Amino acid sequence: MMLSMHRSDSLKLSTVTLLALGAALLAGCAGAPPPRAPAAAIERITLPIVRAPGEETSEPISLGQVVAELAMGMIGTPYRYGGADPRQGFDCSGLVFYAYNEAGHEVPRTSRDQFRAARKISLRDAGAGDIMFFQDEAKLSHVGIYVGDGLFVHAPAKDRVVTVASIDTPYYQEHLVAVGRLVPRD
Repeated sequence: MMLSMHRSDSLKLSTVTLLALGAALLAGCAGAPPPRAPAAAIERITLPIVRAPGEETSEPISLGQVVAELAMGMIGTPYRYGGADPRQGFDCSGLVFYAYNEAGHEVPRTSRDQFRAARKISLRDAGAGDIMFFQDEAKLSHVGIYVGDGLFVHAPAKDRVVTVASIDTPYYQEHLVAVGRLVPRD
């Protein structure tokens, strides 16, 4: 089944839904403090609305925007080591794997292979759907999906849920090692 997806600048994700989810969730990365994005920042996220087939609008949305929207839709899903679907839960690379595959683009399953596959870009060039890589000590330890406005969606750690975090959090600033793009920009 193929869906036609388009962007509408006049529509935003439900602020009420995001605020309710944001208030209910704590974020943290393996070994990280539990930072979360400020509610005001979450309100500013403007992601595309997926339209039903046949609905017309002037501009198609990018694969990256679809990936970001799919990842945002997983907020609240429990963390599960090795998990890669909403029924079982997600680990960090499983969330990336799931969102890209649901958007119709195959990517590697592990964060290490995702890192190898991604074309590295600067943080200032990051767009919705790009992935952010974090490192603890000597190894790659975490990956998240950038959604815009300095925020990313990730599956942080055991006993937590998929949530939104800010790259401006000191922990994430210190541990960010790369931003990568897995697909060309439209």
